Order: sequence, then C-alpha cells, then structure tokens
Amino acid sequence: MTLPDICIAPSLLSADFSRLGEEVRNVVEAGADWIHFDVMDNHFVPNLTIGPMVCEAIRPHTSAPIDVHLMVEPVDAIIPQFAKAGANLITFHPEASRHPDRTLGLIRDHGCRAGLVFNPATPLNWMDYVMDKLDIVLLMSVNPGFGGQQFIPSTLQKLREARRRIDAWVQAGGQPIRLEVDGGVKVDNIGVIHAAGADTFVAGSAVFGAPDYRAVIDAMRSEILKARGLSV
Repeated sequence: MTLPDICIAPSLLSADFSRLGEEVRNVVEAGADWIHFDVMDNHFVPNLTIGPMVCEAIRPHTSAPIDVHLMVEPVDAIIPQFAKAGANLITFHPEASRHPDRTLGLIRDHGCRAGLVFNPATPLNWMDYVMDKLDIVLLMSVNPGFGGQQFIPSTLQKLREARRRIDAWVQAGGQPIRLEVDGGVKVDNIGVIHAAGADTFVAGSAVFGAPDYRAVIDAMRSEILKARGLSV
C-alpha cells in the first residue's frame, strides 16, 4: 500500500448508507485517497454505526485503503474481524485499551497499519511510549460521536506538538508516522490545518454533503498547496 504525501480520507459516516458501495466508488473516482470508516459502539461514544460486515461489503468496491477508526471498548476482540474484512489501517483510542502497546502490536500482527486516536482532551503523552509501533496518529478536532460538528481551534496547537514529536522521532531514525485530523475539516480551514502539521485529512459532511465530490476534493488540495508556504 503506497501512502501519498497528502491523503484526503472522506468519512462514510456522512455518506448515503442506502448506497454505500456506489458512494465509495464515486468518492474514490473523485480523487479520494482513503476511505475513512467510523466504528461507534454506543458505549465508548454516544452513537452506533457500522461493523466488520459492512467493511467486508464495501471492500470489493474499491482498491483504496480503508482507514478504520475504532470508537469501541474493548477493542482487541474486534481487530482481527476488521483485518479479515479488508481494513488496511486500524486506529483506536488509548483509553479503550488496557494495554495500548499490545493492541498496536495486535493490529500489526494482522497485517494492518496501526495508530492511536486522541480526543480533544486526551494528552499526547501516550505517544511517547509506543512510537516504535505507530504508523499513524489521529487527532480528533471534535468530540467523537456525530458528524457535522465544528472544528475545535485548540487542535491546531496540538497538531503542532504532535508534528514536533513525530519529526523528532523520524530524525532520530524512527519509521515515518502519518498525522491525521478528523472533525470539522472543510475547504476554508484545511490550509491552516495542514500548516499546523497534518498530512492526512478526514472530511465527512464537507465532501458527502456537496453535490460535486471532485470539486470539493480538488478545492481542498488547492488550499493545501497554498498553505505549503505558511509557517508551522
């Protein structure tokens, strides 16, 4: 699986659930790099969404990486199910695992890229103890549970700090780690978010709520390119 410099990952949470296969095909044809797959259990977060069977059902519709975000507790039992269903990347919240290091290892053992997800109030310190097992870090820029929320501005400073930690790790000889952001990402703020350090962008309603998916994704890439000259 190749990872482009910048990844746009539309979230199926905002797609038309009555025709998910078609939505997946259309958004990938419009330029999406990944498909973001939000899994909520009505326990760890106050909503209930989709599980491994839906992941397995959409897998034949695209060769694009499926980025599974687990908002469930506990997490370990469901990881093998998603790996078997066709997930390429699996992220989870450290609060939902008794042993985050072991859970990251479990994801990798099943052939997927692994990552941690940080809620707005979750400190980044968890990263420091598992850097060697991280392929991706996902910062929530809203409190998880529902789509269509507004981006929390303090996420920008948190992104800068996460980027600093990742860059220091890579410069010391560590593996590359992607920095993803999820929540309230739109055309009018994606440039600032990129300037703060993000390289992977989850966008739900901003993409699936638009009449022309390609126009939105192209506009997002354009704003990212404009932001390349901004100071982090």
